[in-house]
This record gives sequence, structure tokens and C-alpha cells, in this order.
Amino acid sequence: MRLALFEPDIPPNVGTLIRLGACLGVPIDIIEPCGFPFGDRAMRRAGLDYIEQASVTRHRSWAAFRADGPKGRLVLLTTKAPLPYTEFVFNAEDTIMVGRESVGVPETVHGAVDARIRVPMLPDRRSLNVAVAAAMVLSEALRQTGGLPHQDQKSR
Repeated sequence: MRLALFEPDIPPNVGTLIRLGACLGVPIDIIEPCGFPFGDRAMRRAGLDYIEQASVTRHRSWAAFRADGPKGRLVLLTTKAPLPYTEFVFNAEDTIMVGRESVGVPETVHGAVDARIRVPMLPDRRSLNVAVAAAMVLSEALRQTGGLPHQDQKSR
């Protein structure tokens, strides 16, 4: 299981998602360009000391990610998906991808993914914070595939 961030806009969300990956043992792929300098202090502050414990791979572009990135299914978390994540069957090799906080992903990316899923919400609600939504979906994906860390597991 992996988590991919498509051209993220907000350093604290990136830091939060890196921390999530470090705590759950899930590698993070960051597809650039980011909407901020990646070494920005705000991003480092948001990730706290978890940045050193996380497995983060940076990809210079969407094309580079597609060429060199993970080879399992690419599952896009989007408000435009018809299928709720609670009805999706995850595989351990899946990469869950979230879009830019401001605009999501372009139609070309929508067309290139293997599946699109959404978080069910009440009507007339625009969206959740990307880090909150990713944590919800990643937790369910890890639960389904037996990938949640156990209390007695050692750190990698």
C-alpha cells in the first residue's frame, strides 16, 4: 500500500500525510510540482520529527510518476467518484492518490487511474480536508488488506 500526493498546495497537509505514512508504515509518493518550495519550514514543522521516519519518494512530474512509480493499481480519492470507499475492495499493492487541495486532479489524471472512490458526505458539503480524507481511506484499505500495524510490531 502506498499514498500518492498529486501536486500538493499546502505544506501542513503534506507534513500531516508524511506523518501518517510514518506512523502506519506506508510509503508516500509526492508528484511535483508542489505549490510551495518542498523544503519550506512550514512543511517541516508540520511533519515534526516524523519526516526522518517516513519513506518519501519525490517524482518531478506526473509523467515521471507514471514511468517510475508504483506498479499496482492507482486509486484516486475524489469528490467526483460514484463509488464510496466503503464499498471498494482494496489490494495490498494499491496506491491511493489524493489531488491538489485547491483543484483536485486534471481530467487526464482522472482518465489514467484504475479506480475512483469518494468519502460519503452529507449533501451540499464540498469536501473534507485532504489529509483527513486520506487518513480515513488509507485506514480502511490497510484494515481490508491486513496492513494495519500491530501493537507489538517493531519500527522499521
